[in-house]
Amino acid sequence: MHRSASRLTRVLACAAVPVILTVAGCSSDSGKDSAAKDGDKKSGSAAPSKPGEKSKPELEKAAFATLPDPCKAVQAATIDTLVPEAKDKNGTATKSNDLASRASCSWNGLDEDGLKGSQYRWLSLSYFRNDSHASLGSANKRAEEQYKKQTETAKTSEGAQNVKAEEAGGLGDQATSVVYTVKKDVDFFNTSIVARTQNVVVTLDYNGAAYEGAGAPDQAKLLQDALAAAKEAVAAVEAANKQPAEQQPQTPAPQ
Repeated sequence: MHRSASRLTRVLACAAVPVILTVAGCSSDSGKDSAAKDGDKKSGSAAPSKPGEKSKPELEKAAFATLPDPCKAVQAATIDTLVPEAKDKNGTATKSNDLASRASCSWNGLDEDGLKGSQYRWLSLSYFRNDSHASLGSANKRAEEQYKKQTETAKTSEGAQNVKAEEAGGLGDQATSVVYTVKKDVDFFNTSIVARTQNVVVTLDYNGAAYEGAGAPDQAKLLQDALAAAKEAVAAVEAANKQPAEQQPQTPAPQ
């Protein structure tokens, strides 16, 4: 009996060893896992956190997406007034690789009046449209820069004399008129109107000269006519971007 009890004790002791080892093993692995997790946490907390990058503000959408036909932007009656006896009353469009961004048209004519001489007139209308660009800035900002460049170009025209620049009110968001004379075979009296409406820059050039003893053009009248034509040209930009009435969203009738 004593031997059996002793033997049973030994068997139970041996049987208990794997259990103890298993528990010890689990306890050990659990300790490692826990240590690893703690280490990960410590490591994660120790790693320098990147400051949150501020998202760049989204650039405003260009107000005007298209340009009017420059040869049709000024009324036919206005062309008759500014350029009597125009060679082509429909105007001559300048070739462009991107009519959505640049477009221009010009007219010229010589009005002969026998012994009273002749009057020459030349009119040019140009549009330059800007889009918003991530690295270049908003459409309006780019148009402002273009407006300044065009104004400076008008002021520093080759051979320009007696240059006079003034702010022109009632034309888009900002506008400047530049008048000057250029001496060629005769005196040419020049007027440039540079205007900006939102993201579009409008440049209208108008000049006149007298031949064969005709009286010199009235520079004040040239400026007045140029401003009138420029107003039509600026208004044409907004008209070209208006949604047709049939495409505009309809407001539902109240129930």
